[in-house]
Order: sequence, then structure tokens, then C-alpha cells
Amino acid sequence: MWSYSKKLQYPVKIERPNPAMAKVIISQFGGPHGELGAATRYLSQRYSMPYGEVKGVLTDIGTEELGHMEMVSAIVYQLTRNLTPDEIKKSGFDVYFADHTTGLYPQAASGSAFSAETLASTGDVIADLTEDLAAEQKARLTYDNLLRLIDNPDVREPLKFLREREIVHFQRFGDALRVVQENLDAKNYYAFNPAIDIRPPERTWAPKLPNLSAGAAAPAEPKKA
Repeated sequence: MWSYSKKLQYPVKIERPNPAMAKVIISQFGGPHGELGAATRYLSQRYSMPYGEVKGVLTDIGTEELGHMEMVSAIVYQLTRNLTPDEIKKSGFDVYFADHTTGLYPQAASGSAFSAETLASTGDVIADLTEDLAAEQKARLTYDNLLRLIDNPDVREPLKFLREREIVHFQRFGDALRVVQENLDAKNYYAFNPAIDIRPPERTWAPKLPNLSAGAAAPAEPKKA
């Protein structure tokens, strides 16, 4: 069950519109390392996570990413309010405006529409959490790049907050991966997938490898008495 608070995690109050700035920030809405993809990734992965503690982490962070998506959307919206046709054309925002006016549409800074192909939900705990660690670093990198381009403090401060949260998420996923590893075979984390596999019973016999060069068949398992 979801509880919605009509308050952003961090206030967004931008006085001066800047559509050129909005064109690059929108990447953190629907781009390859954006908040929409992050929320979708984590809230999908939680269903096949067999460990309650880690499932809780995925749910918490996935929910927070929805709040981050709302913050990025608020930034883009405030940067594109009350524009004149001349401002739209001079800023290069006309390409976006032609299809979406000033509505929020999930896309990358390049103009590519959001695609679920940028995320994975594999059902394998090691694969999913490793992807999550990389995803948080790529999101942090994107915010770093945005901060290199933007000097308006009204925009920088919420972006700095979002960047800090990506670092916290990375740390929490690192802790979650350690929890998973403690529940798996320390000698081989990849021996089986706890989300779907059942540990096979130990063999009481050891099959001999067939002599493939001679075309011999594999030995049959001995019958129970």
C-alpha cells in the first residue's frame, strides 16, 4: 500500500525559466540512467528477491526514486513555464515543444524516448544487485555532469541533493549484496539461484565420465534396492 505526501523530498523553487537547461535535465526523468528507470527496476526486482531484508531495501529505494522522478519533473516544468515563442525557438526547445508543448515526456537529453531496455530484472539476486550498484553510480555520474553545466543555484541545490541520495543508495545496495552473500555458499555464490532453485540432495554415488572418444555411453545411476 502506498502513502503519498504532497511535498517534494527537497524544495524546488526556480525563479528564472531556462528551456535549454531543461533539455539536459530531462535526461534524469526518462534517460538511460534516470529516475523512472530506477524506480521501475527496483520495484520489479523485489518480487523475486527471496530475502525479506533485501526486498525491503528494493521497495524503499524504488519508492524514493518515484519521489526523485517527481523532483526532476518539477525542475523541468519550472524551467519551461511561461515561455514566449521567441524564447522557445532561440533555446532550441522548439523540437521538444512541437510534440509535447511543455508537458513532461520521459526522454533522454538526446531526445530518445524512455525504454525499459535500459534496465534489467533477471530474477537472479547477484545479477540484479550488481546491476543496481552500477545503476546508482551511473545516475551519480549524470548528476555530476549536470552540475558541471549548470550554475543557477536554484537548480543546483536540488540536483546536489539528488546526487547525494544516489551515493546513499549505492551504499545500501552494497550492504544488501553482503546480506545475500552471507546466505549463499561462500565458496561459490553462483552455485544456484535461491529465488527459484532448490538445493539438490547430496549424491551417494559418483558417476564416471564417459569415454567420449570411444563413443561410450554415460553410466546409468545405480538402482535403489
